[in-house]
Amino acid sequence: MNTTPRNIQVWDRFVRFFHWSLVSCVLLNYFAIDDGETVHQWLGYFASALVVARIVWGFIGSKHARFTDFFPTPTRLRHHLQAMRAGKADPHPGHNPLGALMMLTLIALVLGLGVTGYLQGTDMFWGEEWLQEVHETLASTLIGLAGLHALAAIVMSRVERTNLILAMITGVKKQG
Repeated sequence: MNTTPRNIQVWDRFVRFFHWSLVSCVLLNYFAIDDGETVHQWLGYFASALVVARIVWGFIGSKHARFTDFFPTPTRLRHHLQAMRAGKADPHPGHNPLGALMMLTLIALVLGLGVTGYLQGTDMFWGEEWLQEVHETLASTLIGLAGLHALAAIVMSRVERTNLILAMITGVKKQG
């Protein structure tokens, strides 16, 4: 058995820029900036633009940025869950299937926030309470799942013996 650590270039510069920029937008908009302020709106638009760019990058980007590398198909999810239940290692260079499912859910929530935020400023939906409530629910769900995502990254770092947080900063996963 080879115990030599392996360095794998996983997340390219765009993916890392996207990730930390999106984290910044979400945290600022949720915790620091009042709803309805112009800065809140522009950060929301920027977050939505980041997600659209990431979706495009998921088709044309580097190997581990492409959806085909990590898309959480039912088969991939089933295999990953079976390995986890059996206590077996199931390493993935990029996102594991559960991480991929979470990532796709988070970007869908950000897009939902962008759409509901934009609609609140239109004549058709101005002052609609139900839309404000949907926007707030999406935001709270995003924060909750982002927290779960961060916790899972910490737990999986221990399980896989690789620092996933550092890898999202440097782009390199050190395994082994």
